[in-house]
Amino acid sequence: MTPVVATAVLLAAVTHAGWNAIAHRITDKLVGFTLISGGGLLIGLAATPFVAFPAAAAWPYLFLSAAVHIVYYVLLMTSFRLGDFGQVYPIARGSAPLVVTVLAAVFAHEVPGAWAGAGIAVSCLGLTGVSLWGLRGNRPDWAAIGAALATGLTIAAYTVVDGLGVRAAHSPLGYIAWLMAVQGAFVPAFMYARARGDTVRRLRPYAALGLLGAALSVAAYALVLWAQTRAALAPIAALRESSIIVGAAIGALFFKERFGAPRIAAAGLLVVGIGLMLHAG
Repeated sequence: MTPVVATAVLLAAVTHAGWNAIAHRITDKLVGFTLISGGGLLIGLAATPFVAFPAAAAWPYLFLSAAVHIVYYVLLMTSFRLGDFGQVYPIARGSAPLVVTVLAAVFAHEVPGAWAGAGIAVSCLGLTGVSLWGLRGNRPDWAAIGAALATGLTIAAYTVVDGLGVRAAHSPLGYIAWLMAVQGAFVPAFMYARARGDTVRRLRPYAALGLLGAALSVAAYALVLWAQTRAALAPIAALRESSIIVGAAIGALFFKERFGAPRIAAAGLLVVGIGLMLHAG
């Protein structure tokens, strides 16, 4: 992995943690995800005339990814409703990279070398530390933990599907635009079916915040998709989940959740892991 690719993925991690924090900040989770998903739909539709149309081979992956993303949104909404941001976000994100490593080896035939494997392992150790620190001092909420772990499995699934799809598309921007356009209507349609004439009234107070979240979400995933055309899937997945450290900092600054020395140590392990993965590149 080159420094340019690593920088893009780290920027994606920051923007990803930002939109997840916005989604958590909006009390009505259905409203928040409607705005973020619907905003992604609008961005995708606006971009399609200006980007290359994905190659035919990419469309099965794109449709499968859209379906997995819908399940992901449902599980993430459930996780945020059941648990604290500082607990469920690290578990959901931290459980994904090792699963991605296995799936990428099976489906993309990408087996990490020694340096990359060590970097992934060290990074995952740091991410796991942040996840477990989120449970410290609290009685475990198994429903929230279960939802977060299920969310992590969907993250791993769409990471590998999209990694294969964007490579087949020959256009990262075309792939992300059409992915947003295909998947973006589901959550708004579901909300309209639930709220009907009350939809606009519920959306209006959070419109600006939600659309900001949508822009951050699209930018974060576009950066990751571009990176997946330049490097192996597993190291990118591990590096992207440095968003956990950013999420922990956001939780401490804005949601009054503890950061703590173990999270600082976990961040240090993540930095070491990044260095090992860059050495492999």
